[in-house]
Amino acid sequence: MKFASSSLLALAALATSSHAFTPVPIGHRLFVTPSSSLSLRMSTEVTDETKKATKKEKRLQYMKSPSFYRQGFKDVRPAVEKSMEDQFKSSLVDELKSSNFVIEKDGVKVHLAKDFGFCWGVERSIALAYEAVEHFPGKTVHITNELIHNPEVNDRLHEMNVQFIEKLGEGKKDFSKVGEGDVVILPAFGASFEEMSLLNSKNVDVVDTTCPWVSKVWNTVDTHQRKGLTSVIHGKYGHEETVATTSFCEDYICVKDIKEAEMVADYIVNGGDKEKFLKYFEKAVSEGFDPDTMLNKVGLANQTTMYKKETRAIGQLMQKAMMKKFGPVEAKDHYLEFDTICDATQERQDAIHELVENADSLGLDFILVVGGWDSSNTAHLLEIPQKAGIRSFHINKASCIGADNTITHRTIKGDIVTEKFLEDMDKKVVMGVTSGASTPDKAVQDSLSQIFLLKKVHSGSDE
Repeated sequence: MKFASSSLLALAALATSSHAFTPVPIGHRLFVTPSSSLSLRMSTEVTDETKKATKKEKRLQYMKSPSFYRQGFKDVRPAVEKSMEDQFKSSLVDELKSSNFVIEKDGVKVHLAKDFGFCWGVERSIALAYEAVEHFPGKTVHITNELIHNPEVNDRLHEMNVQFIEKLGEGKKDFSKVGEGDVVILPAFGASFEEMSLLNSKNVDVVDTTCPWVSKVWNTVDTHQRKGLTSVIHGKYGHEETVATTSFCEDYICVKDIKEAEMVADYIVNGGDKEKFLKYFEKAVSEGFDPDTMLNKVGLANQTTMYKKETRAIGQLMQKAMMKKFGPVEAKDHYLEFDTICDATQERQDAIHELVENADSLGLDFILVVGGWDSSNTAHLLEIPQKAGIRSFHINKASCIGADNTITHRTIKGDIVTEKFLEDMDKKVVMGVTSGASTPDKAVQDSLSQIFLLKKVHSGSDE
């Protein structure tokens, strides 16, 4: 499966603009002779500078290792492209795209969102992981987490005998089974600074599939650190990507939604019960966090898969809080913001917004959202029709649609429930469908095929 030219251009632009992939030298260690006091002073200065290296600079040092891979393996690429095409391509979805995103079959009319499914960062991550397995035959290959939040892809990695690092709870993992000479894959969400440091100390090959948009967020929090700002991260503190991002921060607080952001903004302006505040955010702040001093200068970053409109609202909230506390002139010295929501996330959110806005004119009975149940970007797609009062379901695979006309789906609260699916089996079904950025087209095809079959069997039984 080849990357689209637009994806490659985007990747090139990111690499150029964020310097995420080009290691920069911290300094040059000088050779010291007893007679050269100048060299001695300079060497000491360089040593001190190295000790003060930021986490970003250390990460870039790790990436300079000859056993650290980010560009994939050309020797196996053709075979991997063929394998990905066989696994993920969908003739039905191709037909939908060529038919103005609408198709009618077996009493079901389907409206496909204009932007959906795999983003280029996910495609890149899968390709790098698959290439790593093929390039290192005979070696034990590990991965530090799920590659992406998609069951089919992770099941495929299990079939390829990739060993998933065991989670021990409380954010800890068991790396004891990673042996000398093994291969370790870093997933699309990235890996924490501590994990990268550990792997750098081992004699292993590291294949880094981290999405460049995630690296962009890391560069943003590094800017916060260098400017003496506390990072306010719009994200879920337990999500793999946010765990990695916070590991590159010094001082941070995570807010999962506008409600928590309002609590932070209120504390910035009015202060409050410090003990109560810290108790609420105890798992979402850096060690030793002091809201009385660390919220005076803040910078905003976000988990790349969050709801963009909410991130913008949080940014406006923080800016207004600083203006109230320090005045409009001084506020700019106390707040910094970068847009770190990835384009693919925004495009998919905009596309389902379009379906929602036209739901009445299209006569939609419901909207189906396909993607991993632990996929943050997919969960946010569900929120859009749900908040608009449109019947909608988030399923992770086709088997969630039962032959008995039930559907097992994930609610916006995270509960997995089963209920009646098609309300009137005798009438034509009109539906919308979309999928998360980590969902292959084949998963959408399989899910739609289940619905076609359900209607076809019912129609046949009436004859």
